[in-house]
Amino acid sequence: MDTIPSPILSPADLDDYQLIDTGGYEKLERFGRYVLSRPEPQAIWAKSLSDRQWRDMADARFERDRGSDERGRWITREGMADRWHMDYSYGNMDMKLRLALTSFKHVGVFPEQSANWRHIYDEVSARMSHGVPSVLNLFAYTGGASLAACAAGAKVTHVDSVKQVVTWARENMETSGLDGIRWIVEDARKFVSKEVRRGRTYDGIILDPPAYGRGAEGEKWVLEQDLYPLMTECRQLLADNGFMILNLYSMGFSSLLAHSLLRQLFPKAAIDHGELYLTDNYGKSLPLSTFARFSMR
Repeated sequence: MDTIPSPILSPADLDDYQLIDTGGYEKLERFGRYVLSRPEPQAIWAKSLSDRQWRDMADARFERDRGSDERGRWITREGMADRWHMDYSYGNMDMKLRLALTSFKHVGVFPEQSANWRHIYDEVSARMSHGVPSVLNLFAYTGGASLAACAAGAKVTHVDSVKQVVTWARENMETSGLDGIRWIVEDARKFVSKEVRRGRTYDGIILDPPAYGRGAEGEKWVLEQDLYPLMTECRQLLADNGFMILNLYSMGFSSLLAHSLLRQLFPKAAIDHGELYLTDNYGKSLPLSTFARFSMR
């Protein structure tokens, strides 16, 4: 029987991250020792702090290029480092995640995903008494979920189509004192199809697909067109007692969509679904992604 949708607030143990203020289609955040100001299309309300306070606090501010919704440049305070780190700990897991300012306004970590990192760590830990679980992380970016699974003892396969991002994830593994992750630079659909033909199975599958993207060889990805075919093949890869997490960042994609997709493909699973969000210092809750997940152990 399915559970009631349950929004999940990123945990209070994010000591190295703080959502300071939101509003005016922007967010003001502290990552480690630096405060950043960047666009946030869902922050439709007014700021609680003044524009001057934002300017005084921010070590870096993102400005979009003219005519672009994503690309832009960072205006930084003198002396700000090009790279720095953010720490995250849970259980026996001690992540050290490298941060950097990218031209797409991202910095290498999505802190609300720490709710999923904890879930992955707990899920893998609970399975260790029955052998080493195998976990497949698709669209794996800089590897927070891969590190969580690895830290709990899983054998992890990390798949992303961007070589530079996989290199970044490898750095995160090494600085976190972990080892043994299998790195794959390939289009997720191609890799999954190959694994199906090989007869492989995984105890856990994690998916965090973008709305749009390109594979390692220029393959086009459109979420609403390509997600269902990919998920049907993932169904063949997942062990009978496996677990799955599907995370969706695309605005307008309800958690009910993710729930219905998993419900059709895995009719016996008890599926939890909801939103991941962060709350700023003034009580404004900012929705950042939707998810659906289940475990059949």
